[in-house]
Amino acid sequence: MVTSRIWFTSAQKAELWERWKQGQSISSISRALDRRNKTGVQRIVSLHGGIAPSARRRAASALGLAEREEISRGIAAGLAIRAIARSL
Repeated sequence: MVTSRIWFTSAQKAELWERWKQGQSISSISRALDRRNKTGVQRIVSLHGGIAPSARRRAASALGLAEREEISRGIAAGLAIRAIARSL
């Protein structure tokens, strides 16, 4: 019998960490998230050492959505790399 892994959504992970900060047990968090067993919650908590990971932020030097779109359009139009770079 093959069992499939049920992943946690980002909202569930946020709730998991909020409940963990409030001092709830892994078992009670699992029940609140409608999980049959506590293994998934325990895995996430232990993976991060019991400390909630910081929110991911894009680096200021990374390209923005508009710039990525401009590059995509340039490639689709067959423009040279330097021509695309000049337009940015």
